[in-house]
Amino acid sequence: MKEKTKIKKVRRLSGETRVPGDKSISHRAAILGSIAEGTTRIKSFADGDDCNQTLKAFRLMGMRIGRRRESSTVEIYGRGLHGLREPDGIIDVGNSGTSIRLLTGLLSAQPFFSVLSGDSSVRSRPMKRVVEPLRKMGAQIGGREQSNKAPLAIQGSSLTGINYDSPIPSAQVKSALLLAGLYAQGHTEIREPLPSRDHTERMLEVFGARIEAEKGATRISRTEGLKAQEIDVPGDLSSAAFFLVAGLITKDSEVNIKGVGINQTRNGIIEILKQMGGDLRLDNVQEISGEPRADITVRSSKLRGVKIDGELVVRSIDELPIICGAAALAEGETIIQGAGELRVKETDRIRAMANELIRFGVKAEEYPEGIRIIGMQRLKGSTCFSYGDHRIAMTLAILGLVTEGKTIVVDTSCIKSSFPGFWEVLDKLAG
Repeated sequence: MKEKTKIKKVRRLSGETRVPGDKSISHRAAILGSIAEGTTRIKSFADGDDCNQTLKAFRLMGMRIGRRRESSTVEIYGRGLHGLREPDGIIDVGNSGTSIRLLTGLLSAQPFFSVLSGDSSVRSRPMKRVVEPLRKMGAQIGGREQSNKAPLAIQGSSLTGINYDSPIPSAQVKSALLLAGLYAQGHTEIREPLPSRDHTERMLEVFGARIEAEKGATRISRTEGLKAQEIDVPGDLSSAAFFLVAGLITKDSEVNIKGVGINQTRNGIIEILKQMGGDLRLDNVQEISGEPRADITVRSSKLRGVKIDGELVVRSIDELPIICGAAALAEGETIIQGAGELRVKETDRIRAMANELIRFGVKAEEYPEGIRIIGMQRLKGSTCFSYGDHRIAMTLAILGLVTEGKTIVVDTSCIKSSFPGFWEVLDKLAG
């Protein structure tokens, strides 16, 4: 039976809090720590199911990994670029699309056989975007639907660097090729039509890889070894986004979130919320472990509709569901275009958000690669559905804070995949 959560309207939100460590950065720190020489310590490691699946994968490949949950610290005892061992079973990444795509790149260069799979959502996600360029490097990969769907069977092999023009801006594709490029003869260069998030490039540089990045292109050379590091992961902006929007749409509210990552390749939501008229301030800006972070404060604001497309979509792709939530309460029309990637996430997020906003009484129309939303002042309570997607579930919960009547969100257990403490933070801010 699917878990149902009843959301009550709140009078206001106030106080300061922290959110879990950034998922994207935690994945990458775990991967690079596992193939570096020495002990890598990762502070504020994301404690959701997705990142735990990445740790589990490396344990299956012989890595010794320690965990201090009280301090959210992970210790990885790396054995270098060639220290992984052939797993004796299938590597199951659960719901983590990041894990399966990045590991496909890494495992293509290992001297052993491996199989990657996941839950029904991961098994339905397109993998050719990663498999095809890796095959051009010499990778031997097979899978369902002509290698477009997991499970993927990978026979590790010697790789050669390539120059690759990616048809889409995708950090997961780029990261898979960069990880393979660590082992490939020569150079590997990836060019994108728009810059995707650059966490992998930053992390590779911290660990000592031979990498160069300039606008539109990233180049990596075969690397002899990586050195273990002390990594402090910033708070996840994608998790903070729900409470930033909550603070803006709830009357008489002020919310402060400490130490949130503000990487310029994925901070589109900050720019979008400011364009919508949101009262949002950054303080204590600093860079730690190669990543910028800041304390973010929001206050209740009257929002207005905006047009979102191009680079802003790429820089806010994971936050677009909660941006749709903000648009539901903004004055006027919001149009999101060029966001076709939302259709191949954990669920079809364009269709899901259009369907669920309509349940709240909002006018919403889906396009092939986007959505049109007409904001309104009051939402009506309803029974709504997450489709098993953690970001949809959290967006619906936030909207429930300002609806008239009862709001029930069906299937909220998926939230633990990325933000196990979501409800505790929400209760704290609601008093």
